[in-house]
Amino acid sequence: MTSDESPSATAFVPGHITGFFSAHPAADSRHAGSRGAGVALTDGVRVTVSRGDGLRLNGDSVEIAAVDRVFDALGIDGGVDAETPLPLGTGFGVSGALALGTALAANAVFDCGRTENELITLAHCADVDAGTGLGDVVAQARGGLPIRLEPGAPGIGELDAIVDAPRIEYLTFGEMSTEAVLGGNTDRLSAAGERALNRLLAEPTVDRFMTVSSEFADEAGLLTPAVADAIAAVEASGGRAAMAMLGRTVFATGRSLSAAGFEPHVCGVDFAGGRLNRVVDADGTCSLAAAEPTESVRREPAGRK
Repeated sequence: MTSDESPSATAFVPGHITGFFSAHPAADSRHAGSRGAGVALTDGVRVTVSRGDGLRLNGDSVEIAAVDRVFDALGIDGGVDAETPLPLGTGFGVSGALALGTALAANAVFDCGRTENELITLAHCADVDAGTGLGDVVAQARGGLPIRLEPGAPGIGELDAIVDAPRIEYLTFGEMSTEAVLGGNTDRLSAAGERALNRLLAEPTVDRFMTVSSEFADEAGLLTPAVADAIAAVEASGGRAAMAMLGRTVFATGRSLSAAGFEPHVCGVDFAGGRLNRVVDADGTCSLAAAEPTESVRREPAGRK
């Protein structure tokens, strides 16, 4: 675990919901990834790294392969304490957030001397190789409502974004195995994802994003009964909802879930993307401090091609 007597650094990485995607595996993980679109959330993961060992998430000891791969790539051993309101395995990119947050914070604690894009690439490859994500890390690094035009790490992939700041509501019904879906035949979902991306690019708005995301889940054959029922209830009340990829989670903009009688979690869009929040020296001196995430924070996105 982390130690109060050692240097530490803390990073914040937004959660990320993917509305639709197409899978693009590659032998070189830097070139692997996905095309699609999603939204970075003000609900995210706060990751603190020190010279300890082990990984704790919300106080519990866990093993996350993507985090181990980040440490291996940096050639170091460290301890991680992470906190998040988001559940694992339900479509919020928590594994990707842990990987990116660990890379950013460990770079500061261990003086690794890596650039931002190098750290994003490490985290992206770690998430891909662990089988826990394809496009979350690059989207989380950018923030906002990213559109993944081409797959891959910074300098290889290409991103754009929808310009808007909607209220986000979400409700989760449980886990779905990302590894099982991505490890199987992805032809059907990828074809649906390509159609969805073309429709979104023809009209890059939040309304179109929600519409094509809802259609994608059905066309890709990923809808589960609870998710389908919730989406139907929202649409019956005049709203629009979709399924988070990959998890049994429903998300909506505005007050669509609330209006349909649900009691969802509510958050906003995080425009800053993954960032270092603070670094504490061994003597307790805080050498850097940044604001915790708010809906209005904006900066030039990381990892833009």
